[in-house]
Amino acid sequence: MRIFTLDFEKPVVELEQTLESLRQQAQEQKIDLSTQIKAIEDKLEATRKQIFTSLTPWQRVQLARHPRRPYMLDYLQRIATNFIEMHGDRRFADDNAMIGGLATIGEQRVMVIGQQKGRDTKENLMRNFGCAHPEGYRKALRLMQLAEKFELPVVCFIDTPGAYPGIGAEERHIAEAIAVNLREMMLLKVPLVAIVIGEGGSGGALGIGVCNRVLILENAYYSVISPEGCAAILWKDRAAAAQAAAALKITAPDLLSLGIVDEIITEPLGGAQTNYDATATAVKAAILKELQTLQALKVPDLLQARYQRFRKLGVVSHLDPQKRNRRSKSEAAAPPAF
Repeated sequence: MRIFTLDFEKPVVELEQTLESLRQQAQEQKIDLSTQIKAIEDKLEATRKQIFTSLTPWQRVQLARHPRRPYMLDYLQRIATNFIEMHGDRRFADDNAMIGGLATIGEQRVMVIGQQKGRDTKENLMRNFGCAHPEGYRKALRLMQLAEKFELPVVCFIDTPGAYPGIGAEERHIAEAIAVNLREMMLLKVPLVAIVIGEGGSGGALGIGVCNRVLILENAYYSVISPEGCAAILWKDRAAAAQAAAALKITAPDLLSLGIVDEIITEPLGGAQTNYDATATAVKAAILKELQTLQALKVPDLLQARYQRFRKLGVVSHLDPQKRNRRSKSEAAAPPAF
């Protein structure tokens, strides 16, 4: 039985429980219930497909936050070998919300960096719910620069509701730490690949997201603000989060169409939390494919491609000044509409 169930998952969970009950009954009483079991299996598959192929933006946000969703360390256990975690920013402290170190993915030696959440209250307190402090971003930059020194590609796993906004973080200049990362990542002379595996919230996500390629899992989201924060500002009511999620265009299909992300990594039906191994296999294949492409580029081309990738985001069409002046005069001459 599942520990945590979202509202829209309940029909699937109920059918799974019915199926498990029938199988147990058939085994204990040694009776043939194959017909009934097959009927429930077919209904379960149809229900799962119906629900998870027509998710709303808000439902995808809920899946991205699912407490059983795989986190960075879950992926590293399945796709990486020889992982050596590295600690500290050499200025203030270590940050358990931001993990980094050397690892081997396939036959490729890389530097892996990313946010890590906790599974229970104790671990979440240690990981600060995946919200990094300034020292976390400074540690990430230190490891990226170390990777550049040894000509190693960098792979970033993004999964955070945002950088930690507390007093201590402000005192140690969280905004400056993220801003420096944005600048320095643009100049790193090694391939950079980022994967949004869950939540991609605000500057906390972008602080390790300035990469040549940005990938996203099918049910993850990437946004300048959380749906609840947007709803509180625009609708003056956090209950409008579902409406805000749709308006923000933060789901993978929308982000791909807008050019914010470069590729969507397909999840198993039901979400990444239903099959860690299958999701990790897809993530590993996507990482190796992107690294192979990027490593074929010369350093100037690599830097230029990264620069152009972010310069083209949010392209604005400017009206010719003469046409704008003519339009202003015609609007001024027109009688007011009542």
